[in-house]
Amino acid sequence: MKLLAWYRSVAAKFFHRSETADDIDEELRTHIQHRADDLGRSGLTRAEAERRARIEFGGYERYKEESHEALGGNFLETLQQDVRFSLRTLRKSPGFTFAAIATLALAIGANAVVFGIMDALVLRPVNVPQPESLWAIEHFESYPNYVDLRDRNRSFDGLAAWKMVFTGLDTGNNPASAAGYATSGNYFDVLELQPSLGRFFHSADEHGPNSAPYIVLTWDYWHSRFHDDPGVVGRTVQLSKHPFTIIGVAPRGFYGTLLFGAPDFFMPIVNQEQVDGQDLLNARGDLQGIFETLGHLKPGVTPAQATTDLKSVAAYLEKTYPKEVGHRDYTPAHPGLFVFGGPARAFLAGLMLLAGLILLAACANLGSLFGARAADRSREIALRLALGSSRRRILRQLLTEAVLLSLAGGTLGLLGSVVLLRRLSMWQPFPTAPMRLPVAPDAPVYWVALILALVSGLLFGIVPVRQVMRANPYEVVKAGSSGRIGRRITVRDVLLVVQIAICAVLVTSSLVAVRGLERSLHSHFGFDPRNAMVVNVNLPQAGYSGDQLPIMEKRIVQAMEAIPGVQRAGLATNYPPLVYAAATGTHIFKDEARDLRPGNAAAEPYRYDVSPGYLEAAGTALLVGRDFSWHDDENAPRVALVNRELARKLFGSAAGAVGRYYKLADGTRVQIVGVIEDGKYLSMTEDQESAMFLPFLQSPPKASDLIVRSNRDPKQTVTAIRAQLHQLDPGLPADIDTWNNFLGVALFPGRVATMALGVMGLMGGMLSITGIFGMAAYSVSKRLRELGIRIALGAQRTELLQAALGRALKLLTLGSAAGLVLGLLATRVLGSIVYGATPRDPVVLGGVVLAMALLGLLATWIPAQRALSLDPLILLREE
Repeated sequence: MKLLAWYRSVAAKFFHRSETADDIDEELRTHIQHRADDLGRSGLTRAEAERRARIEFGGYERYKEESHEALGGNFLETLQQDVRFSLRTLRKSPGFTFAAIATLALAIGANAVVFGIMDALVLRPVNVPQPESLWAIEHFESYPNYVDLRDRNRSFDGLAAWKMVFTGLDTGNNPASAAGYATSGNYFDVLELQPSLGRFFHSADEHGPNSAPYIVLTWDYWHSRFHDDPGVVGRTVQLSKHPFTIIGVAPRGFYGTLLFGAPDFFMPIVNQEQVDGQDLLNARGDLQGIFETLGHLKPGVTPAQATTDLKSVAAYLEKTYPKEVGHRDYTPAHPGLFVFGGPARAFLAGLMLLAGLILLAACANLGSLFGARAADRSREIALRLALGSSRRRILRQLLTEAVLLSLAGGTLGLLGSVVLLRRLSMWQPFPTAPMRLPVAPDAPVYWVALILALVSGLLFGIVPVRQVMRANPYEVVKAGSSGRIGRRITVRDVLLVVQIAICAVLVTSSLVAVRGLERSLHSHFGFDPRNAMVVNVNLPQAGYSGDQLPIMEKRIVQAMEAIPGVQRAGLATNYPPLVYAAATGTHIFKDEARDLRPGNAAAEPYRYDVSPGYLEAAGTALLVGRDFSWHDDENAPRVALVNRELARKLFGSAAGAVGRYYKLADGTRVQIVGVIEDGKYLSMTEDQESAMFLPFLQSPPKASDLIVRSNRDPKQTVTAIRAQLHQLDPGLPADIDTWNNFLGVALFPGRVATMALGVMGLMGGMLSITGIFGMAAYSVSKRLRELGIRIALGAQRTELLQAALGRALKLLTLGSAAGLVLGLLATRVLGSIVYGATPRDPVVLGGVVLAMALLGLLATWIPAQRALSLDPLILLREE
């Protein structure tokens, strides 16, 4: 019955609001009148009796609110009142309101963007059915090893494999470059996908090498290249001059199992030799043949059990094929980022931490300003307390004001993050590479923005709690509105120091990244990319294969060197150093070695097969010995060039290596005829690695890239190169660009880190300016009378500035020093992302000190001008 009565009272309050209010007013007035009647009978006049009755009764409005609360349903009404009052208050302070909303919009927007990227690349699974049971062996592997893994494991329902292929796709009249997945026949069956059009290929379609000339188009490629034509199924197209039949279209939204990849098609790996000329099906020693192996775990099998099972298969491979297979560590991981998963997750986690620091700095900034604002409103709060308002109600109103600001800032920041994320989803960092960022604003991003907005509002809204709870309304009203800045440390001081320290960390990180990127752009990599063009001539795409490849490649080199202005030209198989991070390692052994198992290898250098003239074309210095010549062919003794690091590993010094021998994995003896300078091969941040260069005429035919060094304008050089290639073969496809531009992949992590940290540093600088400015302006405004007296007594300008801004500058110094130390410790991780990034750089240290000093000067300029321009006569007259 009590619960029913409560519901009835709440309903009556909502549906008969005016009657309920009138009843409460009548009840309260009756109490006052009855007391006045009692006092009147004691001899007081009616007016005096009513006055005394009201005084004894106390706060009329307070009892009215308590009566409403006792009836129930008062929360929404008081909330509405708080919102209206907060909006009126904020409208009266447009400067504070704009600064608070803009600060929160930047901080919450930055967090939403970083979380959106992390959600897309780390938290969100691959777009396949049952992604939770899909695990990958993110390990480069050979195709024969994959077959053994597929057939001998007992943990997976099936194992599929894939690798990237680059070719030309010709529909009959408009050939164009295309990138795709060469997959095992069971790829789509393992992933449990269904085509949106046509069918997929299966294991049953494979009957040996080059037996399944089929391709499946991705939905996006079908949409953009074939304009959603359903008649494309059954149509024949040319891949590297070989006919392939389009048999289906993959489901929309499926881009393979590499989250940042964007292939155009899928093809059976048994036909890969037709596309790029490489026979991977029987090359057990080619551990770069397969990019990734993946499959669904069987029901009840844990990743730990799968790891144990895979280790037994690895032991079998090492025992059965000791010369081709060394120790293999197969550990399942969720697919999506391939071998880049560790660095990507670490970088995004660090970026999320920095974005969190931005939000924390913003909350500290607004907390300081909110506390100062509450102090300025102390007389208003005291009067409300004196009139009977509860402290809880005042705190609720202040929190409402804070939450309104945070929701407005969060909404604005979310809108900005949505725009930026959509731009990022269309970003193509490398026009020639099939890459995409699968970022898109969705429900998790919206929820994160909302939660951050509410948490931010509560964080900086609770700063005045202690101030309100300890406020004495009678003392405040008696003292007036003048304030006093004491010497004790306040909460606002601590918040400002924290904010400045966070901003100094961000500034330090950004300067370390910028300095590292600047060094990487002007460093020597063991070659000179300036004035050098990289020409990717895809001879297999033009129909060349086998022994035709080296003959045509030699003709191309000689044709390039005949171009006026070309100083030297040379070939490198696969890709030159640092291009697409495509370096391949191989085991080598000392000459006296007899047991050529991988575990006994003397080194595992990167291997490059190059032509005569490559060293000069690349700008690589020959330290000792001789270069290759065209006589170093398949009929000549096997020779090699090694870098200084490999010479040191094998023979102790560069000079002692020339003329000495070592063995390849197949037992071939190779004589070192020269030693070249060390360089960078796979990534900018790698430790010094060993490398060997073999004559391409003594190596199996492979696709290669051409390095052309010229003293002509790059545009003229490109035109001349294309003309020469057209004379050799009008059907030769070629991608031509400067070597510096091709280094974009190697520099990409550093550039992204520098850009992101630069934005974070800029935001940190902006927050520090607003925080210091707020503190300095508040200090000056609360000490106007004291400053006026100092001026009247003859204080000097420096003494006046010391009195007005000394506290703010001391807090700036303390926060900057703490932030610099923390920043130097935090930026050690940048060394693995940005080449040459070191926190111990004196330029970085000096830059941080100078940046924080400039920020402090900029933030205190206006308050300092106000303090120096005070007129004591006018000020004292006003006081």
